[in-house]
Amino acid sequence: MDGPHLIYFADPMCSWCYGFSPVIDKVREAYGHALPVRVVMGGLRPGTDVPMTDEAKKSIAGHWHHVHEASGLPFDPAVLDREGFIYDTDPAARAVVVARREGGDELAARYLTAAQRAFYAENRDVTSPEVLGDLAEDFGLDRAAFLTAWASEDAKAETWRDYAMSQNAGVTGFPTLIGGPNEHGVYGVVTRGYAPGEQVLAVVRGWIASIAA
Repeated sequence: MDGPHLIYFADPMCSWCYGFSPVIDKVREAYGHALPVRVVMGGLRPGTDVPMTDEAKKSIAGHWHHVHEASGLPFDPAVLDREGFIYDTDPAARAVVVARREGGDELAARYLTAAQRAFYAENRDVTSPEVLGDLAEDFGLDRAAFLTAWASEDAKAETWRDYAMSQNAGVTGFPTLIGGPNEHGVYGVVTRGYAPGEQVLAVVRGWIASIAA
């Protein structure tokens, strides 16, 4: 991606990313195509294959309460009560990558938000291909073609390349938003972790002013 842009490292099953979703929407609304936002999957818990324990569910529900308090977004913890639920973040992340293939970063961002809302607020299991296909249909995508692409080795490899990019960038938590490049080709951090909209927009405005000076 040429010219100044933002890179958004996120995960569809990261509760703080869900809380941050209205913030990234505000940034996109404020700047539109003048400041593109590249969407990269961070890899929160990809490949997990062990069902959640009751203790883990209780701990995660506590985190969700904190996100609700900070963001005001709704949560339905009943999704965690599914028998044998495995908190594998790879299926949903791969679906975002396939959406990115189909419609670029804009569609990827919209699909990411829809997957987050489905999981956190609507008690829908986004580790399920059926649910991921339903979300794709909501965006006018061909369900069968989307799920075929989602199951492909190419999509799996591309998703893991996203995870590697996140690691190579030194990202240790989500959401992380960085901006760049400046005149020296350097990227800088806008926020590591959740931050309210006005705070993030202020940092973005300052960064844009600095590279325009």
